[in-house]
Amino acid sequence: MGSDPQYAKWPLLPLSQHVFTLTNPYAAQPAQQAAVKSLQDAVSQHKMAPLYKYLAHPTEGILNTAGETTSAASAVSAHQKPPGRKLSAAAAGMVASGGVAPGANLPWDDQLYRQLHADNDKELENIQKEEDEAVEKAGDTEIMAARGKRAEFFAKIGDKDKAISAYEDVLEKNGILGTKIDIVLAVIRMGLFYGDRALVKKYVTKAKTLVESGGDWDRRNRLKAYEGLHLLTVRSYNLAAPLLLDSLSTFTSYELCTYSNLVVYSVLAGSVSLKRVDFKSKVVDAPEIKAILGADGDDKMLALTGAISAGPGAEDAEMRDAKGATAPGTSTKATTAVNLTTLGTGLDQPATEMAIDFSSLAQLVNSLYNGHYKLFFQALALVEEKFLTQDRYLFEHRGWFIREMRLRAYQQLLQSYRVVGLESMANDFGVTVDFLDRDLARFIAGGRIPCTIDRVTGKGVIETNRPDDKNKQYQDVVKQGDQLITKLQKYGQAVRLRGSERA
Repeated sequence: MGSDPQYAKWPLLPLSQHVFTLTNPYAAQPAQQAAVKSLQDAVSQHKMAPLYKYLAHPTEGILNTAGETTSAASAVSAHQKPPGRKLSAAAAGMVASGGVAPGANLPWDDQLYRQLHADNDKELENIQKEEDEAVEKAGDTEIMAARGKRAEFFAKIGDKDKAISAYEDVLEKNGILGTKIDIVLAVIRMGLFYGDRALVKKYVTKAKTLVESGGDWDRRNRLKAYEGLHLLTVRSYNLAAPLLLDSLSTFTSYELCTYSNLVVYSVLAGSVSLKRVDFKSKVVDAPEIKAILGADGDDKMLALTGAISAGPGAEDAEMRDAKGATAPGTSTKATTAVNLTTLGTGLDQPATEMAIDFSSLAQLVNSLYNGHYKLFFQALALVEEKFLTQDRYLFEHRGWFIREMRLRAYQQLLQSYRVVGLESMANDFGVTVDFLDRDLARFIAGGRIPCTIDRVTGKGVIETNRPDDKNKQYQDVVKQGDQLITKLQKYGQAVRLRGSERA
């Protein structure tokens, strides 16, 4: 067993989702108002002066495009803000592509910022004093602990550059492998928080190197979730799917995302990328997914605790007898709604919040596998509305995901038939003939579906051209042979030129 994870609390990734919600044109107004309050509470509670300035400053903040303020001094500077200011690449990683939504600004309070900044300076002085005392009186362990506390402090208040620099300093001077991995994972979360994909990619590679050199079981499993989420953000769903699905039964990285979010990411990545056989075994019939998408509250809790995936032998007889025994006069506890969005994030979660509605996701999976394409298109629209447009990791790729899922359904139906009536297929999908014709035409032109559409005679038919493996191999050999001949000709010309120069 390895040591307990360190540096796993900061930054608070849910805050980045709140920032995204403020800039999301598809977010409901109550959700945006709740996001503003959550950000204000977090800024005040954790004294996040750098993050507050980065988000809400009248001239530099990425959210406060209108220059809204609560102090006269800041109001003057707000009028100096150039209209139509473009966001930097780093800022663009935190906000929705549509820009800041109307009426969703985070108000700037100059007096509050000065107070938070003063509190930050005071705490930094205390940390520096602790490090100086450790250098004079204690050993290397205490010195590294003080430096680690400084890195965590910068991560807590949202100072990205200083946090990464401090983490790298601790990483360079620390010799414990488990702690090194934890530091690298903390930097990955900083990159995910600010949408810095280059930083995340760099440190995911570094974390894999460290884990392969002797990382313990827990950190190996945590890295799967981290790498899977990173691959999801760069649209490598085919690589993300196996990592996210493997993480379901061993998930402990609640600092990264909630378990419900992991289920959503795993189902979506698996649905769009896995072959039908793997899709059946790893998504449709996966016990962890079935328990959450298609079961009652009690079964969801069993899945989240691992009892369903572990099987009936997961608990010993004594524990089962203790659970089965009920005191006289006590009634069985009724099933209540589980707030999966906050599960694992703390014990003080609100018990009255509504549970996430996974019905559209369950319908998407089942209708695709069973070939109920009209229901599948309906579920796809609901999934886009409830998940793809509301999650910061899924939002950017929502158009691509919808297209790929439509393509998958078309391919699944057409591979079973030689000739299909265009009107019949349109009825199966619940769309018009013209829409299906245009949609299929794009995929056919791109070489994604091997078929032709004939609308000259009758109402139109779709004739599939199933690829012949032997013909395909022959075409590949001819193509590669032509390329080889071309390269040899160029090489021969270069050799002749050199020979003439020597002569």
